[in-house]
Amino acid sequence: MGKNKMKSKKAATKRFKITGSGRVMHKQTGQGHLLSKKSRRRKRRLSVQGEIKGRPARTIRDTLLSE
Repeated sequence: MGKNKMKSKKAATKRFKITGSGRVMHKQTGQGHLLSKKSRRRKRRLSVQGEIKGRPARTIRDTLLSE
C-alpha cells in the first residue's frame, strides 16, 4: 500500500496564498459589503493584500503545504 497524504485545510486554502518566495499573504477584511459609505481611498487600500509574519505564518504555511 502507498503512503497516505495529508489533506490541506480547505478553509486555509481559501483565505491564504503562499507566494513563490514563501511569504503568506491574506486579503484585507472590510470589503464584503457596505461599500457605499467607504471612501475611494479606503477601498483602494483595502484591496492590497497583507502579509502575515512570524509564528502564525509558519503555522499557516505548514497547514497549506501538508498536501
